[in-house]
Amino acid sequence: MKSIQSKHLGLSPLLQRAIALVGLILISPVLLITALLIRLESPGSPIFTQTRVGLHGRRFAFYKFRSMRVASDPKYVDVSTIKSDRDGVCKKLFNDPRVTRIGKIIRKYSIDELPQLINVVKGDMLLIGPRPALVQETDIYSMTARQRLQILPGLTGLWQVSGRADTTFEEQVSLDIRYIKEQSWMKDIKILLSTVPVVLFGRGAY
Repeated sequence: MKSIQSKHLGLSPLLQRAIALVGLILISPVLLITALLIRLESPGSPIFTQTRVGLHGRRFAFYKFRSMRVASDPKYVDVSTIKSDRDGVCKKLFNDPRVTRIGKIIRKYSIDELPQLINVVKGDMLLIGPRPALVQETDIYSMTARQRLQILPGLTGLWQVSGRADTTFEEQVSLDIRYIKEQSWMKDIKILLSTVPVVLFGRGAY
């Protein structure tokens, strides 16, 4: 059994940040149009900022396009009494009434994740790695789950190309730890290539 690596052994972090910067420049029209469509459909900032936990437990501002209505929106629906479709810390609803029409589209094709390229350029994340953890997740992490914090988190990773929302929290942790143990530049390239069809066909997203 391979031991957990405490350093990054995949594609060069510098290379990944350079790719992210070029990507941001190339898709800037898509980012601007998406932000405009979000703002036209519902009030509030088009960017959703959330505190996530990364390398060695460091907290950082994590960016996504907003896919839900804000609480001040007259069309906002309170879901506090609705039972979640999933177990675990992240209580996700399959047909969440707070999700906007444009939100459903950008979630399906992972367009909502594109602002995280900024996180990659800033050094908070890499293109490939474990998923950045929620603060409330790390508060109850087991010793096994805490191994996800041994390297920088990623925009995509092994669990994202293995089912995304169709996987359980335990499966996500297992896949992330497996990636850390087996990381290599060849595996990183394979994950990047595998991400393309997952995004194009909207697999495991809601």
